Amino acid sequence: MLSDRMMLIIEDDAAFARTLGRSFERRDYQVLLATSLEEATALLKQHSPSHAVVDLKLSDSTSGLACVQLLHKHDPDMLIVVLTGFASINTAVEAIKLGACHYLAKPSNTDDIEAAFGHVAGSSEIELTNRSTSIKTLEWERIHQVLAETGFNISEAARRLGMHRRTLARKLEKQRVK
Repeated sequence: MLSDRMMLIIEDDAAFARTLGRSFERRDYQVLLATSLEEATALLKQHSPSHAVVDLKLSDSTSGLACVQLLHKHDPDMLIVVLTGFASINTAVEAIKLGACHYLAKPSNTDDIEAAFGHVAGSSEIELTNRSTSIKTLEWERIHQVLAETGFNISEAARRLGMHRRTLARKLEKQRVK
């Protein structure tokens, strides 16, 4: 395997991480798996991956954004793609500011991720749409922004949004994405 094709996958869903890892191994990547910021830190002491795939929301209540920051600090040339089931404009902008080269909403497959690694430079040729953002989309982005700010603490997010905790929980259940 080529040394410049080492990938670190930071994902707390073990089944998804294994599947993604096997898929990239078939494409001649050497794959390292981590489920948390701490595991990623330990792996970076021994390895220098050229690519990384980071889940935005990790189960240990660590934001994937902290992982992006760590990876970029370790190697500013590392190609980092953020995957999330909780996509929002706010987190996309922050991920790019912190060093990610791309941000993808789940479900994304290996082809999507590899294409994202290859699409590092921006393009002014992207077609602009005339479609305005819906109220529901704006509401969902605001909810996600507050959830991210509170470390995905539903009670605190509900308090900051001025709604009952159960109301927020019901909204999240309707929008369940993984």
